[in-house]
Amino acid sequence: MEAVLIEGGRIVDPASGVDRSGRILLEAGVVRALDPSDGAIPPECRRIDASGCIVAPGLVDLATELREPGREEDEQIASGVAAAVAGGYTSILCASNTDPPIDSPGTVELVRQKAAVADLARVHVIACVSKGRQGEVMAELGLLSEAGAVAFSDSPRPLPNNALLRRALEYCRMFDRPILDRPGVPELSIGGVMHEGQVSLVLGLSGLPTEAEDLAVARDVRLAEATGGRLHVGPVSTMGAIDMLRRVKSRGVRVTASACPHNLTLSDQALRSFDARFKVHPPLRSERHIETLREAIADGTIDAVQSGHMPRADEKKMNDLDLSPFGQSSLETSLAVVITEMLRPGIIDWPTLIRRMSTTPAEIAGIDAGTLRIGAPADLIVIDPEAEWTVDEASFHSHCRSSPLVGHTLHGRVTHAIVGGRVRYESGVLSAEC
Repeated sequence: MEAVLIEGGRIVDPASGVDRSGRILLEAGVVRALDPSDGAIPPECRRIDASGCIVAPGLVDLATELREPGREEDEQIASGVAAAVAGGYTSILCASNTDPPIDSPGTVELVRQKAAVADLARVHVIACVSKGRQGEVMAELGLLSEAGAVAFSDSPRPLPNNALLRRALEYCRMFDRPILDRPGVPELSIGGVMHEGQVSLVLGLSGLPTEAEDLAVARDVRLAEATGGRLHVGPVSTMGAIDMLRRVKSRGVRVTASACPHNLTLSDQALRSFDARFKVHPPLRSERHIETLREAIADGTIDAVQSGHMPRADEKKMNDLDLSPFGQSSLETSLAVVITEMLRPGIIDWPTLIRRMSTTPAEIAGIDAGTLRIGAPADLIVIDPEAEWTVDEASFHSHCRSSPLVGHTLHGRVTHAIVGGRVRYESGVLSAEC
């Protein structure tokens, strides 16, 4: 494995407190040195000029739907990890909603083996909380943890069974794994197509009320406080959820939360087009919710930004709005959305962006990622912050071409993604041996 020297860029690593211009040496799959002397650089070292760019730890996604096994028409592990590195994600957590669901050690191992064959982004597995994702009987969490699962969730299906969630939070304390819950009250959301509000009323479309998320967050954080278990709620999208999170965090409750980029940029007004590309989850909310969410990311009430990648086959998304499934392709646009909507307007700075999309997600998942400390895995990205580009679904590496951002102009793009010291993506090109 060749050594790689990245020079001329601004190195941003919140975990190590580094934010300065410099160069970084990668060797034998790890970060070997920051600002190495010329004598310490191997003569055959590959050099990457990062002038004018940001050099940062690779992004970490807390829930990526890869859909394999069983739903390969939507996405495959190979296409999902290709989209991940193209978007700057060097580590992703595979959601459990495959068919069969990831509720057995064998399925955990299957996903890990297929990810190893694809050999692009690192794939960590989220296993089910309940057997079959049915919300009735707790899965064998101990065996799943031993098999390599790093977290447990039935997402995108919420956990409505209070007793099950309480037992799972208590049980997971033994091996320090988080429970990830997508908050929602199913009885309040049946048949909902979009955010319930003035726009849904005018359009005559069934709404998804904010109360469905607010009540679920209140229940989740109360059980986390009672059990002392590790709970992550998200993605969240409402003012009520943010208010609840602020209050419980002020009491020191062990809870983290995340939000999706689409909830930072688009409002429910987009559904006036009746275009199923805008049928995403969490749904596009009103402007007041968007502003509250941006503030929460800036002040740390929201700990992480996750992609919200829910790929669905094109033929499914081309259906009528009420029949089309929720979903979108977002791994390749998430970073640029946050740069465009949060960083460029001055709401957050680069260290905060990297913390929300890399460092903190890695801490929540308990994986060795999100840092450029000496000896850490050489998983990092180079970002051109001034790159301006228009979202074109034809260029996606994901099988899913549906995105609410198609045609939008965004700023910031990954030029290089390096995983384990090997360049896996460079200037639009994927390669096993760039």
